[in-house]
Amino acid sequence: MFSLPGFVRIALGTGGIALLSSCAVGPDFVAPAAPQTQHYTYAPQSVDAGAAQGLTQRFSPATELPADWWQLFKSPALDAAVARALVNSPTLQATEANLRVAQDNLRAGDAVFFPWLDTNVGAQQVQSASAQQGSTLPGSIYNVRTLSGSVSYPLDLFGGERRSSEGLSALVDVQRHAGQAAFLTLTANVVNTCIARAAYLAQIRLTEALIVLETDQLRSSEAQVRSGTAPYANLLSQRSLIAANQALLAPLRQKASQAEHLLVLLQGDLPSQSSPPVIELETLTLPTDLPLSLPSQWVHQRPDILGAEAQLHVASANIGVATAALYPNITLNATLGTTSSSLSHLFDATGNFWSIGSSLTAPLFHGGALRAQRQGARDAFDAAKANYRLTVLSAFTQVADALKALNHDAQALQAQVDSEQNAHEALLLLQANYRAGLVAYVDVLTADVQFHTASIAKLQGVAQRYQDTVGLFVALGGGWWNQPAAKAHAPSP
Repeated sequence: MFSLPGFVRIALGTGGIALLSSCAVGPDFVAPAAPQTQHYTYAPQSVDAGAAQGLTQRFSPATELPADWWQLFKSPALDAAVARALVNSPTLQATEANLRVAQDNLRAGDAVFFPWLDTNVGAQQVQSASAQQGSTLPGSIYNVRTLSGSVSYPLDLFGGERRSSEGLSALVDVQRHAGQAAFLTLTANVVNTCIARAAYLAQIRLTEALIVLETDQLRSSEAQVRSGTAPYANLLSQRSLIAANQALLAPLRQKASQAEHLLVLLQGDLPSQSSPPVIELETLTLPTDLPLSLPSQWVHQRPDILGAEAQLHVASANIGVATAALYPNITLNATLGTTSSSLSHLFDATGNFWSIGSSLTAPLFHGGALRAQRQGARDAFDAAKANYRLTVLSAFTQVADALKALNHDAQALQAQVDSEQNAHEALLLLQANYRAGLVAYVDVLTADVQFHTASIAKLQGVAQRYQDTVGLFVALGGGWWNQPAAKAHAPSP
């Protein structure tokens, strides 16, 4: 039975007290303060983005952005597309694995705060050489059996290990926020791709319907040419218009195919094995109550800002690690064991041995490397601080762009709606006048082109309004903090 002498226990206890009373060199991290502003744009933001197609989008700080914000478009097909991407996306799987790696590294780094216990079992057969001791007697052969255990514990007197653990913990935050950013980017890309694909398909249908109408007009022109009531040039102009519109179909179908393939990629599938659902533009509902977080709250919600803050925390902890390297490092060591020439006597009291001690390592001269490393850590902190500020400035710009875009979208879309209505009325009037022989056919063709152009512009305006609404949700952070699983990790403002 082993027992440590009293002074051994006292030494270990003294080491524990020294550890508890030790300090951590280097700066204590303080999160940057939120910018002192209440607005995202130079002029105070209006309460709404304006009306278009009878719909007005209103901004409200009291409105909460849900984590599943895409459901605000009220499209089951869109919800299904996003859900499939969230399950199969390689990007999300990679970020989740990176988070687990960071957590594993943190657990491994925290192991330094516990005593490290090791055991050693040895069995040797030894032949001695008496001549080594100056004897002329022949050597002997004997067996040695050894069983021992050792304990080592570093006294983190200057907090280098604690700063290292602090940095590893901050790296976990970096990866967690990277995962939130990947989640937001993925969902936004899926929704925007679905909207773009729906707009391309709508343009294809509109162009095909226009070609059918123009083909009917072509038959009428052919009859007029045969009867001699219209010049042959009218027939050629009509055929040219139909061919021009048919030429538009191939690029539109190519864009629709590319959007489909991109959506399949985002969902983690192969184009040959998956076909995403067709989402019609008219089945989407435009969200009208839009959240608008205050900047002081918003900076604690954007994943990229939180990630930059965590990187700044890592850089701050690294200063402490580099500073602690300038000071001595003390480690306590203890060994207990027993040895015997045979297994049957291995635990006899005569074979017991123990040792206890400590080791101190202090840097004396490293050619200035340690101080240069500390200065490098400080410079890295300055760089991380500048990157954090740039991230905040870029994020403010993104929100400001999104707010202005929605204002401009409403203005442009309403003008496009009016343009389409006027162009349609003008086309109907010119067609009637042509049948009455009051205008030339080229006037009808011109009106036809104007109506088609106005219709396409309106479709694009509708899609742009949807996509800029998505852009606002992304700029505001995506509502990840409203996920039940995420609230536990959400930082306080």
